[in-house]
Amino acid sequence: MATQLSPAPDSTPNSQVETAAPRVTLRNSFAHPFDSAIAAARTCYSPHLVGPEEVTEKQRVNIGAGTYFGGHHTVYQHAHFEFGLENVSRQFVWSFLHAHPFYNSEQQSQRYVRLDRAQAYVPAQSAQFGSAERAIYEKAVTRAWEHYRELTRVLEPAARAILGDIWHVNAASHAKRVQKVERQSGKRAIEVARYVLPVAAFTTMVHTLSGIVLHRLWRMSAANDTPSEARHVIGEMVARVREVDPQFFDRFANEPMEEVPEFQQPPSDGEAFAREFDARLAGLTSRLIDFSPGAVGSMAAAYRAVVGLTEAECPDAEALDRMLNPARNPYRRETLNIGMHAPMMRPLDHANFTFAKKISHTADSQDQRHRMVPGSRPLLTLADTRSPDYMTPMLIRDNPRALEIYQQAMEEAWAAKNELLDRGVPREFALYLLPNAKSIRLVESGSLLHLLHKWTMRTCFNAQEEIYQASIEEVEQVRDALPELGRYIGPPCYLRAGISTPICTEGSHFCGVKVWLNFPNIERRI
Repeated sequence: MATQLSPAPDSTPNSQVETAAPRVTLRNSFAHPFDSAIAAARTCYSPHLVGPEEVTEKQRVNIGAGTYFGGHHTVYQHAHFEFGLENVSRQFVWSFLHAHPFYNSEQQSQRYVRLDRAQAYVPAQSAQFGSAERAIYEKAVTRAWEHYRELTRVLEPAARAILGDIWHVNAASHAKRVQKVERQSGKRAIEVARYVLPVAAFTTMVHTLSGIVLHRLWRMSAANDTPSEARHVIGEMVARVREVDPQFFDRFANEPMEEVPEFQQPPSDGEAFAREFDARLAGLTSRLIDFSPGAVGSMAAAYRAVVGLTEAECPDAEALDRMLNPARNPYRRETLNIGMHAPMMRPLDHANFTFAKKISHTADSQDQRHRMVPGSRPLLTLADTRSPDYMTPMLIRDNPRALEIYQQAMEEAWAAKNELLDRGVPREFALYLLPNAKSIRLVESGSLLHLLHKWTMRTCFNAQEEIYQASIEEVEQVRDALPELGRYIGPPCYLRAGISTPICTEGSHFCGVKVWLNFPNIERRI
């Protein structure tokens, strides 16, 4: 649990870290979530649609117990709860709240929101986290914010120069074009500078869950890198639901698991794991490690099954072209991502690809939002490294002064984290000091149907740098493995060129580069 707002008496005199208890509000909910679930269950065996007002106490007891304890949980999925979450850490969101596909979030962006104040999760004082440890922790957070501000100042002129060149803007250009470059260069600077901020940094979000998912999160709140924060935040979410309808939780003895099997082993040698994983990547950001070798034939056969054609009437190449060619299949040009609802697109679900990849904590926080391309992500408390282990954005790599600041920030973050560990602070708390740049090694799988959506969005130059690079590498490897697919994969402008207008779907956010003319052999500069 986080402590209350503003520097505590035992913090260092120059501490500027603002911290506060997580704030959980229930913005919207069902009027009668529990009775609605029982009514839904009754409807399965009733000649008419049963309403929640018809539910009796006996049915609440019998049907409630029968469905919940019997594993028939779909009835508890109807009720949804929309929460407002404030003062929660990005580490908690990444490690737990977004580590499954069954949610919806709109989260404050570190890419586009300048974080002027050092606001972060600070563990509550305890025998293992006393005033001395808190001083080390808060100093590290304060220093990270200082590096963030300095990097922003250093990077903004470089970003302005690159964007001005791309958009052909100079001092003689129209004032509005100059202003656009100014705005965008500021955003690019903070997007990159955020890599030095700690994963303890606060975030704000709207978060919606179904009732059964909230039950599961409450049960599994210890199965992540931030169990103390998770128990508190999920506990507050449960408490808000109980205020609306106590029955939804109180009818069942569902309490958090105190011991989860993942933590029955001691922390491993994180450096050895990292070396082995990186050797497997062989210099790539994302490496194809498994795929369906008969994918083309399987997808073609599935397409013929949908439309009732023989192989003679529709050979494999023709079936593939009908599904994937945006000139013949208008679903490919939709921005609504309706593939799962289009019968002729569902055959793409039969081709699967698995990648090993290494990206930063901040990039993976975006990558995991592609919920239909799930990944097996590390428990950082089990795979921690004593030595700095991080990713470096290209805008920093190309700027000597920025690189100097950045490397110092990385060294300081790991030194503070290690000092806390040496003092006996639990890894759960010490690892909050890791920067957004921290390397995350994961294995990710998806079907072609869902990867196509991801690759279409993330091979656009507006995509986050690391996810763009990973997507480009994935597309290239899929092209090599299954050449028949190559010409059908690319960003929206590539798919729409010569077919639909506008070519770019980003509107005023157009990157300024005619990517469609030379994809994928085109350089991304920022």
